[in-house]
Amino acid sequence: MNGRATMRKIALAAIAGAGLAVWAFPVIWGLLTSFKTERDVLAYPPVWLFEPTLDNYHEVIFGASSIVPNLVSSMIVATTATLLTMLIAVPAAYALGRLRYPAKRASGFYVLATQMLPPVGLIIPYYLALQKLGALDTYSGLVAIYLTFSLPFAIWLMVSYFEDVPLEMEEAGLLDRAGRLRTLWYVILPQVRGGIAVTTIFVFLNAWNEFMFAVVLGGNRVRPVTVAMFNFISVEQTQWARLAAGAMLAMAPVILIGIFAQRHIVKGLTVGAVKGGGRR
Repeated sequence: MNGRATMRKIALAAIAGAGLAVWAFPVIWGLLTSFKTERDVLAYPPVWLFEPTLDNYHEVIFGASSIVPNLVSSMIVATTATLLTMLIAVPAAYALGRLRYPAKRASGFYVLATQMLPPVGLIIPYYLALQKLGALDTYSGLVAIYLTFSLPFAIWLMVSYFEDVPLEMEEAGLLDRAGRLRTLWYVILPQVRGGIAVTTIFVFLNAWNEFMFAVVLGGNRVRPVTVAMFNFISVEQTQWARLAAGAMLAMAPVILIGIFAQRHIVKGLTVGAVKGGGRR
């Protein structure tokens, strides 16, 4: 039995290592490319031993092709969209998960239906609507569009966390005359803070990585970093080294969030299953 358990652990470790290698290889290759010159990047066979250079990072940070303004635009759009999403999604998810009101099933189906709509089919209507409102290439217009796909995702992700909170806790708060809002703030929200944390992280990452709406509805004033990557691609040539350096800078906030928030992500994803299993 000990031999079988050991072999099983080795097999699982090998599978996990293979999966990690598949994920990490493009990132490592991009990181190495960002320190190469264009000559080394285009060398064939590939150059593994080379003299590193920081010229690519200097160019994408301080040069004519700087993506720092685009990083600022991405941060503004992603942060604002995340804050507004959570401000609306928390009470909406609470209402769907805990309250009884007319047309509850209809409103829940509406939220689900908006989540299922293909984004590519909404590009033209969104463009025409923002054009009529004069909101093309503005932070407010892009944030409003991001809310249309981040809100349904956040609401449905948090509904299960609110449903897993025992009703007795809420009833105790109401019996103590705490009121619905005070009960939500002091009793319910502390129980679902893990779910709120993981939802906030996912909403921010989705907004940061979004490309399709940004490239169509943005412009010169509002140009997120995902769109700015095209500055290094032209008909004549593709500046692979600078493109890799820009990609590393664009991925840095996402990677840092994943590293520092991994404990909250794992806890938030498992708490619902544990509570649900305990109640069953």
